[in-house]
Amino acid sequence: MKKENLQILIIEDDVAMGQLIVELLKEEGLFSIFTEDGREAIRVLKTQNIDIVITDLKMPYIDGIGVLERAKEIHPEIIVILITGYGTIESAIEAMKKGAFDYITKPFEPENLLMVIKRAVEHAKLIKENKRLLEEIEFYKYEELIGNSKAISEIKALIEKVAPFDTTVLIQGETGTGKELVARLIHRASKRRDEKFLPINCGALSESLLETELFGYEKGAFTGADRQKKGLFESANKGTIFLDEINSTSFNFQIKLLRVLQDGTFLRVGGTEPISCDVRIIAASNTPLEKEAEAGRFRKDLFYRLNVVTINLPPLRERKEDIPLLAYHFLHKYAKKYGKEINSISNAVMKKLMEYSWPGNIRELENTIERAVIMETGPVLKNINVPKESKRPNEEEICTDLLSLEELEKRYIARVLQLFQGNRKKVAEILGISTTTLWRKLKQFNLV
Repeated sequence: MKKENLQILIIEDDVAMGQLIVELLKEEGLFSIFTEDGREAIRVLKTQNIDIVITDLKMPYIDGIGVLERAKEIHPEIIVILITGYGTIESAIEAMKKGAFDYITKPFEPENLLMVIKRAVEHAKLIKENKRLLEEIEFYKYEELIGNSKAISEIKALIEKVAPFDTTVLIQGETGTGKELVARLIHRASKRRDEKFLPINCGALSESLLETELFGYEKGAFTGADRQKKGLFESANKGTIFLDEINSTSFNFQIKLLRVLQDGTFLRVGGTEPISCDVRIIAASNTPLEKEAEAGRFRKDLFYRLNVVTINLPPLRERKEDIPLLAYHFLHKYAKKYGKEINSISNAVMKKLMEYSWPGNIRELENTIERAVIMETGPVLKNINVPKESKRPNEEEICTDLLSLEELEKRYIARVLQLFQGNRKKVAEILGISTTTLWRKLKQFNLV
């Protein structure tokens, strides 16, 4: 049994039996406090943080049931194990109803007692870890970048450095890694914090709709334009605009955005007079933008304008040490939302969370925890639905000959489509692109 930093209290009026238990635990690397008097045990419970109590049921002054009741009053989460004779098993069962962790009957084999204590130690470890994570979560207020891994710590430091300045920021990372959250944190820490923050998903809008949303339009600019409309660049003046999935925009739109970045002016759709704006632009891409520019799918001049400061968000599978903290953050969030008294996650569930690769990243983890909270009926999250891992195809399996990047990309997408039977949502998730970008690539490669 692994040595643990736990406080164990043994209460046994049979001194020889008590000393035997002390020595038994010591051999296993578990150190304990021994007393033969229930009254003294209560004093110890009041002055020390005891994790586990092992108490005889039949004792003078205060019996095992009395110790159990007082222990639970002082430390509600304390673990109590009762030692009882055959004639008092009914009393021990009654104690279980009052919150005892387990009981063992005399005479017992040392191995049987150690087996019960081992389970108690594991449970105590879980309680301590729950407390630690919940206390750590309390430090995160509002929307925060949850995690204390090296990668996240470096990103937090970079946000603090870049936020006060009006420089353009490019955020890169797979879908679901928290790019919009980082953009909001930058805005919140900037001198523009009291002005508007307007996010727009470029991948979800057609070129014409994206243009009218950002730049606005003049009356009569197109059929149905019966009035002048201001765009987001005017609405967010002095504030921040977040352009998500900038990699999915057309060259025509990129030219117009480049003008905004160069001289701070734009034209409404159908307009002839330049309009000035003072807007900080934060852009995000779910694919490396430099590679997109090199492949001719993104304007190099716009890339250089956006690439003043770049923040690369790692996928969740590369910072697994943050998963427990994130899981408890979402547990706390959805238990509160749905009015459920769920305060911990079982070891079995946490093991599943740590072993899964999370292709959908933090967003997938959050959705998984939310579903589990809805379905859970007890105080501990014991069941979770984690998808079976799907093997990602690799390029060696697709072809062995040397091919152009474009042909390799086409074959790769075709293979993933085949593997997932045309499920575009799943294919986009595996490829780390939006469904809109996938649709455009399918048309580009004549795969539709």
